[in-house]
Amino acid sequence: MSNDTFSQWLSGRDFEYWSTGQHKIDPPVFFEKWAKGEAVLLDVRAPEERSFMSFPFALEIPVNELPARLNEIPRDKIVATLCTAGDRSNVAFAYLQAQGFDNVRIISGGYASIIPEIWPGKVRKTLQAKNG
Repeated sequence: MSNDTFSQWLSGRDFEYWSTGQHKIDPPVFFEKWAKGEAVLLDVRAPEERSFMSFPFALEIPVNELPARLNEIPRDKIVATLCTAGDRSNVAFAYLQAQGFDNVRIISGGYASIIPEIWPGKVRKTLQAKNG
């Protein structure tokens, strides 16, 4: 990405944009959209991290591989970025936005916030919504 491209992207993100939280998505909202086929989770953690815990429903692309693998990321769905602490999710969000992905969001609260959403009761409800 050129400096000009990133500069243009960043110039368009003012206080109104950041303060309204439109760059984030809450985990319950994400799973609701995912169940409807409207969203995909983009896990940008390294393979070493995913070997300890992975999400079988996620698209797994380490943040450093995004430039070479852009064609694997859907443009017709919400793309929610996720990593362990949020740093790579933020970088992935900015990079994808600068590459023309308009429907990218960061999972609010990162990794820690998604874990309660995959507890059995919530998974059951999510799968019922997806299948029914």
